[in-house]
Amino acid sequence: MSNYTEVDTPALLIDKDQVLNNIRFMQDYSNQYSVHLRPHTKTHKMPYLAKLQIEAGAKGITVAKVGEAEAMAENGINDIFIANEIVGDIKLNRIKSLGRTIDISFGIDCVDHVKEIERIFEGEDKKAQVLVEIEVGENRSGVIEEEDFVSLLKFIKECKNVNLKGIFSHEGHSYGAKDIDELRSIFNESQIRTLKFANIAEELGFKLDVVSIGATPPSTHNLPIMKGITEIRPGTYILMDVSQGNALGTYDRCAASVLATIISRPTEERVIIDVGAKGITMQTRNKGICTTKGLGYIKGYGIYIDGVFDEHGIIYNKNFRDKVQIGDRVEVIPNHICPVCNLYDKAYLVSKGEIVEEVQVSGRGRLA
Repeated sequence: MSNYTEVDTPALLIDKDQVLNNIRFMQDYSNQYSVHLRPHTKTHKMPYLAKLQIEAGAKGITVAKVGEAEAMAENGINDIFIANEIVGDIKLNRIKSLGRTIDISFGIDCVDHVKEIERIFEGEDKKAQVLVEIEVGENRSGVIEEEDFVSLLKFIKECKNVNLKGIFSHEGHSYGAKDIDELRSIFNESQIRTLKFANIAEELGFKLDVVSIGATPPSTHNLPIMKGITEIRPGTYILMDVSQGNALGTYDRCAASVLATIISRPTEERVIIDVGAKGITMQTRNKGICTTKGLGYIKGYGIYIDGVFDEHGIIYNKNFRDKVQIGDRVEVIPNHICPVCNLYDKAYLVSKGEIVEEVQVSGRGRLA
């Protein structure tokens, strides 16, 4: 073991003790409402962390891409849901291959998807396991009109190679809630709409195994889950970030940071660190409880990064400049941790200031 400040920078750090606390919190929350937890691992892309989540009680995991599913399956995880619409012969054949050795399901939202799946899975012993996505307000993918949902389900009924496992939704617009009351309203409305579509499916004779929802803000605020929901899929909660910390009013639960080095102090107030857009991204949130300030929070100093170039972070703060020297290390909590993890080959797992393990980001770059 060695002290984490001795590694080369920029470096992705993960506080193991805080990660375990975050995992326990979300598992307790799901247990409280008797729903399955299927965490979204696009946040960290690390089988090591996914296994910690499963060991704590998660039913399986969620991913966003086929490549992420393959990376997780290669590392022994055998119950995976791809919360995304999958299109194209190449990807569907990869899912078909995965389905021969693990339990894998994926999203659809229209008849065109099902036609393609029915063709690709022809002759396969195991049917394609699909979930219909329901749009609940994020204005992204998913079924909007009830009549389209009914037509889709009737088409599935005529298929011999497709099994409707359930439905899912994502209340991603909850990140923009202006306060906790609006967050609660968004969460409740999303659940009610999802359950309405579940009832429609049951009225058409389908027995749904899964009615899945999920986003971190409602979960970390312990908002009630309605009867009929069977599963939640929060992701960011395991590591947290500035946006989620702002929603909670504290960064104490942020388990991930990027270690950086002070490389220049060119003026009396300007400081340059060795990580920029390629290590912390340029992402911000500009609405609601998750609104961010700057481009990353400097732990221990109460200040934010003012700007970034590709490989430089810029801080304008005379007091900070006077406190640091060339070569000093600082930790940056990113605004949005999910894309940041995808920028690193490995993360350093830290406990009480010491590196206890190097963890591979096996899903990095698995975008297809």
